Amino acid sequence: MREFLQRTLIGALVVAFLSLLVWGALGAVEALSLALFCVLLWLAFHLYHIALLLRWLRHPGSERVPDGFGSWHMVFMTLYRQARAQSQNKKKLTNVLERFISAGEAMPDGVVVLDEHDRIEWLNPSAVEHLGLNRKEDVGNQILNLVRQPNFHAYMAADNFSQPLILRFVQPSERVLAIQLVPFDSTRKLLLSRDITQLERVQTVHRDFVANVSHELRTPLTVIGGFLETFADMDEPDPAMLKQFMPMMLEQTRRMQSLVEDLLTLSRLENSPKAVPNEKVNMDELLATLRTEAEGLSQGRHTIVCEQRSRRWLWGSENELHSAFGNLVSNAIRYTPEGGTVTLAWRDCGQKAVFSVSDTGIGIPREHIPRLTERFYRVDRGRSRGNGGTGLGLAIVKHVLARHHAKLEIASEPDKGSTFSAVFGAERLAEAERLGQP
Repeated sequence: MREFLQRTLIGALVVAFLSLLVWGALGAVEALSLALFCVLLWLAFHLYHIALLLRWLRHPGSERVPDGFGSWHMVFMTLYRQARAQSQNKKKLTNVLERFISAGEAMPDGVVVLDEHDRIEWLNPSAVEHLGLNRKEDVGNQILNLVRQPNFHAYMAADNFSQPLILRFVQPSERVLAIQLVPFDSTRKLLLSRDITQLERVQTVHRDFVANVSHELRTPLTVIGGFLETFADMDEPDPAMLKQFMPMMLEQTRRMQSLVEDLLTLSRLENSPKAVPNEKVNMDELLATLRTEAEGLSQGRHTIVCEQRSRRWLWGSENELHSAFGNLVSNAIRYTPEGGTVTLAWRDCGQKAVFSVSDTGIGIPREHIPRLTERFYRVDRGRSRGNGGTGLGLAIVKHVLARHHAKLEIASEPDKGSTFSAVFGAERLAEAERLGQP
């Protein structure tokens, strides 16, 4: 600015000086004519550059700044530097904004930007999925017209956003969301949504698990505690009473021991690495062991049949498979009345192989079959406890088979019996080794 004024002032002084020289040499009229000509020329010069400046202002840009002369050259050079700096700042701000938008797009939590009237200004894909919104059609609409949950409307009206709101959706799929509104300037707000469906399920399973374990342990502890109190009140133990109560206390102790062992087995399976040991499991020996165990559990009360129609072996963990198959066998013995038949079978089924346990027992109503592998789920709680079951056997079977990429299939009919089948894919099958072969 100073340089522009200095150049202009110097030009005016030069014109005045020349006019004075002409006045002294030629007279006043010639001097005034020269001064007027110089002023008009100076005015045309500035008007020309002002026109260039106005034309540039209509379409500004550092690459379109005109070239000026004299003092205007400095003006246009200053404009060029400012326009270039502004363009660079704009690019930086654009890059920062794009990074923020990309970060918002990639967030697993839903983000909705609301204006002072709670209208949607921007939202990310997670918010679209969580709240059932449309990115093209819903921008500019009020959020209250799109999310029609009464709890959400009450939350927005309460104007107290210190705690999140839990919303439960049933359609189009079951979902639980934690919603929280965060004001971030004088007018705008962020609506954040987080899918906590899985967390809710885990918490529900945990609560049910603790309640079930407590319930399962309460009965044997109460029985044992009652017997001990009776003995404590006696001056001298009654041998007849001891003989009567001791087997019952021992039975309840074994029941608690079985429960704890099954819980430890489940915990070990859940916390073990996903990859199972790559052992070659000898199915010939495993079937023979399972048959011996079935006969021991039955004590001659059932007919035990073993059908081996496949010579294949399995890749996996022998201990885990023994535990899973043993649970299926013990369940069949437990729920089959005396005189019934329990059949153990190992057979090929196309590219797959199937281990199955069939019985002629009490059977299971169809509506209970999908829930049989849940922890502590029982079709008939009284009968299950009477047979000594912990309610964890099929949960263990499910975990073992999942670790071996196999699946459990259940077919049952009340009063006619049940068949539990473990189906193994071709990748789990191994060729049997010949006797004496390493």
